[in-house]
Amino acid sequence: MRGPVVVLGDTLLDRDVEGVVNRLCPDSPVPVLDETVATDRPGGAGLAAVFAAAQGAEVVLVTALADDAGGARLSALLAAAGVQVYPLALSGATPEKIRLRARGRVLLRHDRGGASGEPGQPSDEVLRVIAAASAVLVSDYGRGVARQPALRDALAATRAPVVWDPHPRGPAAVPGVHLATPNESEVRELVPALPGASRLATASRGAQGLRRRWRAGAVAVTLGGDGALLCHAGSTPLVVPTPGSAEGDTCGAGDRFAAAASLALAQGALVSEAVQVAVAEASAYVAGGGVATVLPPSAPTVRARSAPGPRALQPAPRGGAVADRVGVAAVATLLGEVHAAGGTVVATGGCFDLLHAGHVATLEAARQLGDCLIVCLNSDASVAGLKGPDRPVQSEADRSRLLAALSCVDAVLIFDEPTPETALSWVRPDVWVKGGDYATGGGDASVTLPEAEVLRRWGGNTVVVPYLDGRSTTDLIVRTLAERTR
Repeated sequence: MRGPVVVLGDTLLDRDVEGVVNRLCPDSPVPVLDETVATDRPGGAGLAAVFAAAQGAEVVLVTALADDAGGARLSALLAAAGVQVYPLALSGATPEKIRLRARGRVLLRHDRGGASGEPGQPSDEVLRVIAAASAVLVSDYGRGVARQPALRDALAATRAPVVWDPHPRGPAAVPGVHLATPNESEVRELVPALPGASRLATASRGAQGLRRRWRAGAVAVTLGGDGALLCHAGSTPLVVPTPGSAEGDTCGAGDRFAAAASLALAQGALVSEAVQVAVAEASAYVAGGGVATVLPPSAPTVRARSAPGPRALQPAPRGGAVADRVGVAAVATLLGEVHAAGGTVVATGGCFDLLHAGHVATLEAARQLGDCLIVCLNSDASVAGLKGPDRPVQSEADRSRLLAALSCVDAVLIFDEPTPETALSWVRPDVWVKGGDYATGGGDASVTLPEAEVLRRWGGNTVVVPYLDGRSTTDLIVRTLAERTR
């Protein structure tokens, strides 16, 4: 493949809440679910991206993420799955779909997030990555990303094969897509069926109608456990049956089908070959346990109310208390305020194990570059992995509290990973600041910083500010130990 596989569309946070039902509610005849475990995973376009990454492909996800805890959780899950996120700003809240389950059965689905928010403009880097893609999958869930004009122009201009997985509430496919992949119910909504027509006749008529309307190369209608029907330029459709009977949870099977077809096209397969591969992959997915097998090892099932990735130590509104400026909720509130005012978000990061004058100078210089400063702070586990088992000297609670007490720091976000990439993908700062020594660094160091590539995804900038000479946490620890041993 000459470039990454790009997945473009709306991402949701899916949550399965498992529990036990042993009684009815005393004030109404409904079951009471005693929650035991909650499992989070990316949904929508995020799920399709996870499927593609699981096959070993380089995957870029272009999606809209909100400035809230749900957006932070999605960033962590996608990073753990090996997906590179090129985020667009999203007004409003992260959409969530919560399924309440007992003994494998869904009792109720609870949707949160309200009406679709308006996705922001893509950066130049987003447009470049679409142009360089080996294949593009548009995973539309009807929430606005597939309608974004600049993205549609980029899709129309790319030379890569485009697969369009439509939604009845979404826009028409961009003219000229290689393959559209609606399911039966979507076809019936988009192209009314003739009364009394058979199932295959309805699927075939709908596929041909969509192919002409969208000027698509081909349309494959997925038929659940019976495979798919492919209509292309010829008059006779191709029916691709499943390789065997597969029963199980079909949630996500359509995303698996579209992702598999996109990967096959990226590798040079014919459309008919790609559909055959996709049918086999989707069937194996359902037979293998379905969506329950999706989570990567680094994003395990967690107990309810815990929050891996960027973590909210004190999920209180931002206010006068120092603790109110630490955690996901505090950062989300700050981002909302600054974005609403059209301000500039500045971020920096590090361990800040022993806060010294060099740190303060860097933080003060960073704060002058915008309207707020967010510090991405390595957690205790992250510091130990980077510095060794004897570090940190101070706990993350103490370090975050000291930072938040500085007048130049507006909020602190703690992250567990070795690098701040996941946190940055959620915060999306306009400016990322690193401390450096121009006397030894030799000019503009921003081009060598690993964070610079991440910032380019949404059009952010990376800058270096000078260190104060002679200030180092490691040197400070060494000098202190030397004094004690005299």
